[in-house]
Amino acid sequence: MKTVSKFFTLFLLLFACAISTGFYTRNAYQTNGLNGAWMLENNKDEQVLLFADNYFSQTGYNQKEKKFQFTRGGTFDLQNGQMNTKIEFDTRRNDEIGKPITYRFSLNNDKLTLDINGEKQTWKQIDKGADNLAGTWKITARKQDDKIVPIHQTGPRKTLKILTGTRFQWAAINPETKEFFGTGGGSYSFKNGKYTENIEFFSRDSSRVGAALTFDGKLENGAWHHSGLSSRGDSIYEVWGRIK
Repeated sequence: MKTVSKFFTLFLLLFACAISTGFYTRNAYQTNGLNGAWMLENNKDEQVLLFADNYFSQTGYNQKEKKFQFTRGGTFDLQNGQMNTKIEFDTRRNDEIGKPITYRFSLNNDKLTLDINGEKQTWKQIDKGADNLAGTWKITARKQDDKIVPIHQTGPRKTLKILTGTRFQWAAINPETKEFFGTGGGSYSFKNGKYTENIEFFSRDSSRVGAALTFDGKLENGAWHHSGLSSRGDSIYEVWGRIK
């Protein structure tokens, strides 16, 4: 009996320590079910929804016709069956940028149901965000003259890249001024130090849709080093860090 009591006491101490150190949080547990990529079912055009590191993006496009339609995104957290968002970019409704918007949702295996303005949408999960690169990243440095130079972003403008297990999207935005500078995305793979992007939408230049770009990539001390040739043929070496 004493052994059981000691074991239970030890369990409580470990659990309390996990909470206090941030290893286990209610929010992290709740968002885990949403992490990854989702596709809107019964939709004539492609529409994808990405969740990573309490950040989300939603994008509509038609890959066959190389048409970019819209994108929106921002931060989110989940409480009591509700998704509380704060929009940071929206190409259709910039009046919603900076506003908190709450949506009701439910999860059933690989199905996500969202209630948006009284309309129910059903999304099918296409990956669960299980990859070493899965997360939301912010560019922090570039290589110039063979030296890695930090990017000091003191203003609100920023470039983010959201990665799930199979999908990526980058967005250049300014949430404070509500400016949107561009986005692109599609599917990706990361194997044996090679990171390959397959572009399915590109807001600024539709001719890039269908291109596949391969870069050298590595994770080093929590940072993602990314080098090769950009879609314009420019040599790049970038360092990205996970958002906090």
